[in-house]
Amino acid sequence: MRILIADDDPQILRALRITLGARGYEVITATDGRAALDAAISGHPDLIVLDLGMPGLTGIEVIEAVRGWSQVPILVVSGRTESFDKVDALDAGADDYVTKPFAADELLARIRALSRRTPAATDEPTVRFGEVTVDLSARVVTRGSDSVRLTPTEWRLLEVLLRGRGRLITRETLLREVWGPQYTSDTGYLRLYLAQLRKKLEPEPSTPRYFLTEPGMGYRFRGDPED
Repeated sequence: MRILIADDDPQILRALRITLGARGYEVITATDGRAALDAAISGHPDLIVLDLGMPGLTGIEVIEAVRGWSQVPILVVSGRTESFDKVDALDAGADDYVTKPFAADELLARIRALSRRTPAATDEPTVRFGEVTVDLSARVVTRGSDSVRLTPTEWRLLEVLLRGRGRLITRETLLREVWGPQYTSDTGYLRLYLAQLRKKLEPEPSTPRYFLTEPGMGYRFRGDPED
C-alpha cells in the first residue's frame, strides 16, 4: 500500500516515514501543497495523510483539488484543534481528522480503517471519450480543439457521472449529489441538465453514446469501448 504524506514539518515527515515504513507501507512525501497535489496525480497513492497549514496550496485546497477526480481516502493530521477547522476539512472531502500530537497506534488504526474503503471507479484526473477531454483536476472540458463551457450544475452532474463510470447511478442519487436531499423527487431538473450535457458533449445528442438513460432507474456514463 502506497501512502502520500504531505507536511511542511521535516520532523513529522521523518517520523511518519519511519513508522509507516516499518509496517510495510510504501511512503512518498511532499513538503508543500503544490507538491502534494502533483504527487497525488503522478504517484497514485492508496491513501493521503495531509497537514492543513502548508505553503503553496493549503491543505483544504489540496483536498478540494483531489476530490475533483479521486475518492482516495484522505486523513488530515493537523495541529489545528478548533471544531470549524475539522468541519472545513471534512466538508472539503477529507475522510478523517487527527490532531497533533498524536499517538502512533491511533494513527495506524485510522489508516487501517480508511484503507478498507473502496475508491470510486474513476480515479484519474483526466477522462477522454470520443473527441472530449475532461480534466477533473483543473475543471476544464475540451471537445476537439474547442473549449466547452459548463455551468457549475452541469459540471457537478458530469463529475458524478464520470466518477461512477460504467455503473448505473439512480435518479435519486444524482439529484441528492448535485442539488441536495430536498430535490430527490425533482426529476425535471435532471432531464433538463442531462439534455444540456448531451448537447455539449455527445456526437449525436438525440442518440446518446456516452450518457445513457436506464429507463425508470437512472443514468450511466459509458466511455469508449477501448478505454
